[in-house]
Parts: sequence; C-alpha cells; structure tokens
Amino acid sequence: MPSRVAVLSDIHGVLPALEAVLAEPDVAAADLIVLTGDIAAGPQPVEVLDLLADLGDRVCWVGGNCERELVEARAGKPASIEVSNWAAGQLRDDQVARLAALPATVTWEIDGLGPTLFCHATPRDDEEVVLVDSRVARWAEVFAGLPAEVTTVVCGHTHMPFARLVDRRLVVNPGSIGMPYGGAGAWWALLGPGVQLRRTAFDVDAACARVAAESTYPDATAWADEYLRSQHSDADALAVFGPRDGR
Repeated sequence: MPSRVAVLSDIHGVLPALEAVLAEPDVAAADLIVLTGDIAAGPQPVEVLDLLADLGDRVCWVGGNCERELVEARAGKPASIEVSNWAAGQLRDDQVARLAALPATVTWEIDGLGPTLFCHATPRDDEEVVLVDSRVARWAEVFAGLPAEVTTVVCGHTHMPFARLVDRRLVVNPGSIGMPYGGAGAWWALLGPGVQLRRTAFDVDAACARVAAESTYPDATAWADEYLRSQHSDADALAVFGPRDGR
C-alpha cells in the first residue's frame, strides 16, 4: 500500500514544467507517481514520454482522450487539435504502442484514503466533463456502476485543481502540469494520508523560450505563450466547460 502518491495530470508534452515537478522533493520521495492522462499531446511529446519511461516502475500510467487521439491519428484518423496531429507524427513506434496499451482506470489502496480510482475525465469516459461545481446528481450519474468500496476518485481533463466531497466520496482533480487554467505554474496533487493540491512555480519566460527553441512544432512559440502563461482563467474555462456537464 503506497503511503504517498504524487498525481501528475495533463502534462501535454511540456518538458520544462514536467522537469520542475519531478524535481520537487515530495515527488522524488513519493512511493508512486500516477499519470492521469493527456501526457504527450503538446510541443515536446517524445522527450516527455522518454523522461517518464526512464522512471520505470515508480510511474503508473493511465490513458486519456489525447492518448487515444494520438494513436488514432497515427493510424490515419486525424485529431481535431492540430498539435495532436503533429505530435502523433513525432512519436516512435514503441511510444505509440505504449500509449495504445494504457488502461482507462487503475485503482490503488492508498494509506488514509482507501481504495482510490484514477482516471482521466470520469471512470466511464475519457472526455466527459465534471467540474468543481457540478451538481451531485451529475456526479452520481458519472459514478454509476463504480464499486461501492471506492472511496476516492482522482480525475483530470479539465485543467483546474479541486478537492470536494460527493455523497461521501472524495473527488480530487490535481490540475494541469502543462496547460493550467487559472494561473501559471505546474499544478499537481500529493495523496496520503490526506490530499494536498500543489503548484510548482518555475521560470515561465525561460520555459517558453526553451519550448520555442527545442520544439519543431510550427506554432510552438504561440502555443507556449498561450498555455504556459495560463492566459485562460478558471472562470473562462468554467464558462466554456459548464454546458458540457449537463447543467
């Protein structure tokens, strides 16, 4: 049973942000690192996947909608987001195979939190939207069929951190490493025995310059300026995502 688990979600192929989080003492000392999807769809996909793979069995991988879309794009079905199509073309065959094999959910017994299910968006769908202010009835809908013994659910996808109770079940979203909404920095979570929502600050100017210099994505400069600088607030994101949770 892991006592301390670092959760990294929505890295989106941003190497400087990932490196900053992996350098955090609490991440380095964690028993387990869980990735909750959307790992590589961004300007530095090969480098991000290689760095994570080098960590070996300390890392538990969960697939998200972007993993599915990268695999599909590689097979000839283009994604709706251009950076995903570009990233799919950069990956090696072994990386595509790894992404294709990722599970949609994993469950770990975590000290202090009990059986904890990790997924990307919801346990039943890799791009379904639930938010910090979603109605309890909406949460009950997306959790239908979830084993009663699961006392904690960790999800990503919407790039905004929160922790809340939903009818006696704790729900945690660690936020995003590479595309945060609501504030610059790399957002992640530390689990066990409680929940800590964390933000790792790094030199955003230097990170943007590095992405622009090291990525061959044609729009890398603009992409980094938009997402690493967190130009979209959480209020903006909630306004866009809100209609997708059935409200």
